[in-house]
Parts: sequence; C-alpha cells; structure tokens
Amino acid sequence: MERAQLDIDKHFMQLAINESKLGNYPYGAILVKDNEVKFRAHNSASTDPTAHAEVALIRTATQQLGHPSLKGYTLYTSSESCPMCAAAEIWAHVDRVVFGASIQQLIEVAQQDQIFLQSNIVNSLWTGELVTVGKIRGAYELTGGILAEEALQVFAEWKQKQQDAGQS
Repeated sequence: MERAQLDIDKHFMQLAINESKLGNYPYGAILVKDNEVKFRAHNSASTDPTAHAEVALIRTATQQLGHPSLKGYTLYTSSESCPMCAAAEIWAHVDRVVFGASIQQLIEVAQQDQIFLQSNIVNSLWTGELVTVGKIRGAYELTGGILAEEALQVFAEWKQKQQDAGQS
C-alpha cells in the first residue's frame, strides 16, 4: 500500500474508531467518497439485533441517496464486519471496506464463541468459498489492520466496563 493511501486510511479509521465510542457496543463506521465523510454510524443494537454500525450506515446512506448502490464509496469500520454486515456491504456494492481490528483479534480480547463463528463465516464470504456474487464481488477491495491496536483498546475498555458492571 502506498504511503499516501495508508495516511488517508489512518485518518478515516480514526474517525470510525471515534464513532465506535458513541454506541452501546464498541463498533463504529463511516462512509467516504472523494476523501470526504458522507455518513457516520455506530452500533445501537440494544433492541434491534441488526442495528450494527455497518448496517445502520448502509441503511442511512441508501435511504438518503434514494438508491441501493454505494459504488464509489469506501466503508471504514472499527472492526472486521460480521457476516450480516459483510453481506450488506456486498449487496450495497461498496467498492472498498477498510477495518481496524480483525475478528480474530476481537476473539482474543472478548473470549466469545459467537465472534469465532462469525470469523469463519466472514472469511468464507470474502474468499468466495461460501457465496459467489460474480461481477459484484470482483470490484471489492478489503484492507484490514488499520489502527487495529487503537480499535482494540476501545473494545477492551468497553469490555472492562461491562465486567465492572457485572454485565459480561
């Protein structure tokens, strides 16, 4: 990756990480086009289990744009997308997805089996082993590990607060 692109990715990932601090779970996402943030969202899945940051972002963007395609957009998410979010990214035709912490890294911090299951499914989605989306998948670019330690720190702090409150 070119240095200039890495600097751009770090800048926008920091914004996604900042967004992750606003939700009830530590996940945030932003949608960028032409190096400008167009939409932001954070996890708000307390009563709606589908209200993950990426899905909320895609819903807001497509509703405001008035069409279901996000071609030309890059989605930055504080952590690697779960299967539901990854599928939404595919169906929305997002050109590029950039994530901070990987699911494997989150497993190590959270020690949750659900995340492990998601890791296997997401890997299959992105490698094409589970689904074949043809030309749609061919346009995707996936970049991971951008500011992963910063994203993990937010997750670890959230996890500690949950444990302190007896909600782990």
